[in-house]
Amino acid sequence: MQIKAKKSLGQNFLKSKTALLAMIKAGEIISDDIVLEIGPGQGALTEKILETGAKVIAVEKDDRLIEVLDEKFAESVKNSQFTLIHGDILELDLNKMGLKNGNFKLIANIPYYITGLIFRKFLSGDIQPKKLVIMVQKEIADRIVARDGKESLLSLSVKAYGDVKKIMKVEKENFSPKPKVDSAILLINDISKDFFNEINEEKFFDIIKTGFAHKRKMLVANLKEKFGQNDLQKIFQHLKIPEKSRSENLKLEDWKILTKNLNS
Repeated sequence: MQIKAKKSLGQNFLKSKTALLAMIKAGEIISDDIVLEIGPGQGALTEKILETGAKVIAVEKDDRLIEVLDEKFAESVKNSQFTLIHGDILELDLNKMGLKNGNFKLIANIPYYITGLIFRKFLSGDIQPKKLVIMVQKEIADRIVARDGKESLLSLSVKAYGDVKKIMKVEKENFSPKPKVDSAILLINDISKDFFNEINEEKFFDIIKTGFAHKRKMLVANLKEKFGQNDLQKIFQHLKIPEKSRSENLKLEDWKILTKNLNS
């Protein structure tokens, strides 16, 4: 049965076999893995994951697709390789789904409008995947990897939790219906909160948000209201950060050092 994509759910079904296989390869999926898939749609990616022998927990919000998926993967349901949950991933308790911190991989072609919410739930949350492979808008992928050499609030917020890599561009013609923009497969590897072993997570985000509050201003100007001009000049000199630096010029480790030295 062919299901028409719902615009309200941000559905764009991936039909490129090359892209599907690239997602599987990026995820380095093996038979011992537990894979969480968000929005399996009609099961194109699900099928490729199941072929690896991995156990799949899929969460589908669209009630029209539940019967389709149950029927398509009836054998895998029967042998407990495939578990289908009807619900909204943003509202579900991962613990109750049997997922533990670092014991699963997240592989998904997600609706683009929930990209930020997915990052928040699975990167800064208490239960993180060890690896995350998702389809995002190409522009978002380029911003996260800082392709132009300029960091952003988004890129730093993601890189603080794992190693980021853009796997490949996926042109809009590879989806049904065809979206208005091209996409890209993004890999976030070695996910953890180790970056925050020496600094406070909340303080770090408070500082980078303040630093990026006004993009046209220099970093010192953005930070001075909270930390004071004189203290900032001394800290910048001590850390050998040029006083005329903009927020986008600092790398992740620079922000970590700033967080250690700034008193909020």
